[in-house]
Amino acid sequence: MGNRNSESAENLLKKAAYLTRSDRVRLRRALEFCNSAHIGQFRKTGDPYSSHPIQVAYICADWQLDAEALIAALLHDTIEDTNTSLKKLSNNFGGTVTELVDGLSKIDELVFMSYEEKAAENFRKMLLATAADVRVILIKLADRLHNMQTLAALPNDKKKRISKETLEIFAPIAHRLGFNELFRKLEDLCFENLFPKRYTVLN
Repeated sequence: MGNRNSESAENLLKKAAYLTRSDRVRLRRALEFCNSAHIGQFRKTGDPYSSHPIQVAYICADWQLDAEALIAALLHDTIEDTNTSLKKLSNNFGGTVTELVDGLSKIDELVFMSYEEKAAENFRKMLLATAADVRVILIKLADRLHNMQTLAALPNDKKKRISKETLEIFAPIAHRLGFNELFRKLEDLCFENLFPKRYTVLN
């Protein structure tokens, strides 16, 4: 693990100090699993890939979500992006974490396959109905916030597509769930990426 990643991991453990001792032990084990699963993978920013799930888990810890949610946040990309199986996750971290990770994968598939075909309002309803556990939506919102915060490394067309999707789908869900600060952050990041010149003038 690089120095920055080690620092992020320690920050996460500090932020999760509200958890029980046994849950913090599980969280540390999930951190090790996350780093091991994503070894050799890098983001467009050049950072180790595991820096992303660690930051997503940190955001979830800031909201004081439970241990299962933090562990699922750390492992949310392992099924899609590594050779980790749901069975392996279940054996290591239990059924609840596995269900949350599986729920996140299903939401990603839904967004990828269906969003363009449906009106935003109907799609938001479908997304909320698909997630049997509200923690799936909250982890997804944390994931989207960190992705929006690190858009700079992406080409412009991708920035605009992700920002439009965020503005129409995820920001309104954050607002509906009462996460007003998150709603404002997402809107601000979307505006900055969709209308950079106007954003610069206004700020």
